[in-house]
Amino acid sequence: QVQLVESGGGLVQAGGSLRLSCAASGRTYSNYVMDWFRQAPGKEREFVAGITRGGSTLYTDSVKGRFAISRDNAKNTVYLQMNSLKPEDTGIYYCAARPRVGGEYDYWGQGTQVTVSS
Repeated sequence: QVQLVESGGGLVQAGGSLRLSCAASGRTYSNYVMDWFRQAPGKEREFVAGITRGGSTLYTDSVKGRFAISRDNAKNTVYLQMNSLKPEDTGIYYCAARPRVGGEYDYWGQGTQVTVSS
């Protein structure tokens, strides 16, 4: 069993930065692929970034060069560093865990709100 708790969201001006954290409980955290999603008002949830057990990363095109995902298995935490934020980055950000790339998601966090003002 893995529980995920996001934090670090808030209100920031365009061009600013935030770092989101997703703290996981459970002994098998390090075995999971960890992903970040976001959902803007009136839109579907979309993939933002992901990181494998070995540290390989993947990003959606709109955040490449601005966002960085990382994980600290000793702290059971995955991070999303968000720089050069834009108003279109506004939304609720969720972390999710799945046992392998391409697999179904087993666990989701409750989400943290990110609001970028212009």
